[in-house]
Amino acid sequence: MICRLLSLLCLRPPSKPSLSAWPSTVLPTKSNVILRCKSPTPSKHFILKKEGFVLDTVKPYNLTEEMANFHFTELRQSDGGHYTCEYYSKWSHNTLSQPSDALFLLVTGYLPKPSFQAHHRGTVTAGSTVTLQCQKAGSVLGPIWFALLKVGHSTPVQTRGSAGMVLDFSLQNVTARDAGKYSCVYYQAKAPYRASDPSNLLEISVIDNHLPQDSAASTFPPQPKETSYKPLDTMTEDYTMGNLIRIGVAAVIILIVGGFLVEAWHSERLSPNRQWDTQGKGCLPKANT
Repeated sequence: MICRLLSLLCLRPPSKPSLSAWPSTVLPTKSNVILRCKSPTPSKHFILKKEGFVLDTVKPYNLTEEMANFHFTELRQSDGGHYTCEYYSKWSHNTLSQPSDALFLLVTGYLPKPSFQAHHRGTVTAGSTVTLQCQKAGSVLGPIWFALLKVGHSTPVQTRGSAGMVLDFSLQNVTARDAGKYSCVYYQAKAPYRASDPSNLLEISVIDNHLPQDSAASTFPPQPKETSYKPLDTMTEDYTMGNLIRIGVAAVIILIVGGFLVEAWHSERLSPNRQWDTQGKGCLPKANT
């Protein structure tokens, strides 16, 4: 039974890999790109396909690697299209994995640049909707797709097809993450996927009116309320002064008590009921007659 389960696991195709492009999937002509295929398990070798046809194979330096890079230099229009990758797992007996999700590579610079504008220029409020309008050149005919690009993103933000000259991209409920520089391109929907130059960049800034105007009020974590603390030197001075006052009061009390005791002793010596001892023994009680 265990043997049958193991054999079934071995015959089952390995999980599909992922395919990404660096620095981007939309690049100008004569630029360079790396298509990176990553498998979930160590692999014997990787296969890159374009439109279903084998384009290249890469064998890893060792069987512990789970990634392969396919290098493209001096990109041309013919390099545009849909790419997938597959791999042979180290643990499966020469079983080819499922293909990755398709990656669409677009090489720009073969159609006139589009115009690009925003219905809301400059700064917009968080939570609002921003509409960006991309318009192709009038001389381009046939089915066209538009792509919204953002600087710093390796893939388009949005892609949409249109039969007209103009397409509106909508950014709904915008946040600070939507701020940045945008552009657009348009391209043919079928091979050889001729694409335009990117439009001029358009920058969007997003502010949040719900934040307190006072920067101190929006500080997180909340600052504790001010508490009055005396400096250490002041506390030491107060402590010393208190001790001096207490010592002074105690000294006055001792002097007063001492005065009473001296006065009582002096009065006792001069009392008429006592006589002096002529032999220097002090006062002796007076004899009764």
